Amino acid sequence: MVKDKRIFVTSISFSRDPFLKTRLIEVFPRTVFNTEGIRLQGEALHQFLKNADGAIVGLESVDESLLKKCPVLKIVSKYGVGLDNIDRAACEKSGVAIGWTGGVNRLSVAEQTLGFMLGLSRNLYQSSLLLKAGQWAKQGGFQLSGKTVGIVGVGHIGKEVIRLLQPFNCAILVNDIVEQAEYYKAHSLIECTKERLFAESDIVTIHTPLTEQTRAFVNKASLSLMKKTAFLINTSRGGIVKERDLKEALAAGAIAGAALDVFEEEPATDRELLSLPNLFCTPHIGGNALEAVRAMGLSAIKHLEAFYLSESGVA
Repeated sequence: MVKDKRIFVTSISFSRDPFLKTRLIEVFPRTVFNTEGIRLQGEALHQFLKNADGAIVGLESVDESLLKKCPVLKIVSKYGVGLDNIDRAACEKSGVAIGWTGGVNRLSVAEQTLGFMLGLSRNLYQSSLLLKAGQWAKQGGFQLSGKTVGIVGVGHIGKEVIRLLQPFNCAILVNDIVEQAEYYKAHSLIECTKERLFAESDIVTIHTPLTEQTRAFVNKASLSLMKKTAFLINTSRGGIVKERDLKEALAAGAIAGAALDVFEEEPATDRELLSLPNLFCTPHIGGNALEAVRAMGLSAIKHLEAFYLSESGVA
């Protein structure tokens, strides 16, 4: 019976959302939520999930060591879009299904990315800080319109950023490991190497998953290619940017500024980095617009429903 299944929700934001909680309990009355508001990891995560039939996870790491300690777990449903925290091979080996739909929060992340672009180019963040400190510093930056934007990663979110940029008439350079020539041609995009993209763009924005190939690929070498007037934006995954190298580049004025919504370690603790005046930073809220939270949550619930209905022979 579906209603007998014990669903454990590790995600803090899901566990705090009354709408999602009510919707999940309607289907799975024996649901347990992470009410402590603590990011679960290691032994605490093992203990929380050890009796779960199914789980809804956010950024928590699901690996072989966890699965071995969760003998009755049959499905992990992803609340979010990236799967870099879930060991898919280990899940397959353990017979644990993965419920996931890509791009559910694409508009939320893309809108924040566009907000970063406007905030950085028009100097909104620094101007606000200076005015709050009593300084009337009229430095209005430059218009986003007509500039060159480099997009690394042209998946769900990268494409949404491209759509939102249409009214700004930007030249858009793109780089992705997936061949998408027809899409690029249809949207007047310029496919190029990462080196050219970093060198020619006024704004570089990252939208790739975190893999062994992308880990720390934004580093001293790639940052050194950028214009001194250029900006870097990362709303994808923190490990893609080597924060020590970015901190040095920002402090030295090697690039004009950066905006980060994601960090190598979260919550972020590098006060030297966070306090830099040319860094615009937010606490991983790109995908957390209300509409996106609800969409991601409903998607996770849908995957659980479909799995257990199929298992019981209903679907």
